[in-house]
Amino acid sequence: MSADIISTVEFNYSGDLLATGDKGGRVVIFQREQENKSRPHSRGEYNVYSTFQSHEPEFDYLKSLEIEEKINKIRWLPQQNAAHFLLSTNDKTIKLWKISERDKRAEGYNLKDEDGRLRDPFRITALRVPKLKPMDLMVEASPRRIFANAHTYHINSISVNSDHETYLSADDLRINLWHLEITDRSFNIVDIKPVNMEELTEVITAAEFHPHQCNVFVYSSSKGTVRLCDMRSSALCDRHSKFFEEPEDPSSRSFFSEIISSISDVKFSHSGRYMMTRDYLSVKVWDLNMESRPVETHQVHEYLRSKLCSLYENDCIFDKFECCWSGSDSAIMTGSYNNFFRMFDRNTRRDVTLEASRENSKPRASLKPRKVCTGGKRKKDEISVDSLDFNKKILHTAWHPAENIIAVAATNNLYIFQDKVN
Repeated sequence: MSADIISTVEFNYSGDLLATGDKGGRVVIFQREQENKSRPHSRGEYNVYSTFQSHEPEFDYLKSLEIEEKINKIRWLPQQNAAHFLLSTNDKTIKLWKISERDKRAEGYNLKDEDGRLRDPFRITALRVPKLKPMDLMVEASPRRIFANAHTYHINSISVNSDHETYLSADDLRINLWHLEITDRSFNIVDIKPVNMEELTEVITAAEFHPHQCNVFVYSSSKGTVRLCDMRSSALCDRHSKFFEEPEDPSSRSFFSEIISSISDVKFSHSGRYMMTRDYLSVKVWDLNMESRPVETHQVHEYLRSKLCSLYENDCIFDKFECCWSGSDSAIMTGSYNNFFRMFDRNTRRDVTLEASRENSKPRASLKPRKVCTGGKRKKDEISVDSLDFNKKILHTAWHPAENIIAVAATNNLYIFQDKVN
């Protein structure tokens, strides 16, 4: 079932809830179990909390286009009260959802019976005081706002601002700024659409607000560059404040250079000092104060450089891998093929390849590091490049904001791994 394929994964600000969106337009929220005296190991287990249909397939009659229901991104809002709020988007429409709990119901209405039928007014002789009675816990998801009709092209990013009042949404050529309370208008803050579309040389691939400075955001492009914009300088941020680009090494230039340098994801560190960009073969960490080159470059699957031709033929070269930071910013994670995902420790410079698969995912089993051999003799526990499965890919990962718990989406399976508890 292609509708079950997970298309986004996102922890909320506390890490107690984890949301996934899929190609069928559904959102599934998992809640972390609280610690139980009788089952000390149960802490950390995530169980289904709420499932709801966020988007339906639509048809744009003006353009004769089908609009997929697939959820492109989910972003949680910081929690302000007992309810939780999240934004979810498909290619065209963003929705704000409220997720709330009900464990009491009112009984003893004056104007209707217990089964809900209206009572005859002449039979009402006494005044009843309704009482709240406990009932089984119900989790309700209700759409609070729908932000539509603002994007001509497909939405690839949404990002909530640190002012908790506004958010941005980005498509291939434009970035819009919304107020969470206002659905009928948004402000266009970036527009890179040329007057003549034949002069189009790049598209926007991802955009994100700075975690602490509400006036700063970045967006990445298919040309491998990142622009940092400051909304204080002008209303339309077409002129960037900073421009991050690594000069290309002419010796490694090839037919595929432009395709593999396209940035598929950009993420600020929690501290706000660094940002990370993911391109096809590597993940780079940039210091916001240094635009000329990244301070770290980590090779994700360098062994695929010799395979770019066949990856181009089977369209895998256009896969968009995401990346994420650990809660302390000391490690980063991103996905690869064959259900492998990579973790890089920024302090020790050590890295590891792990595999998310049903065979090795028995509860509380340790993950064994995997190694890929690129030629010559293959050792016993290594896997050769030629036997990697390119249909199994980990594009979406998420890291708990405070603990070493990670969520990894492998096609239609969600894996949650955590540090060993003694």
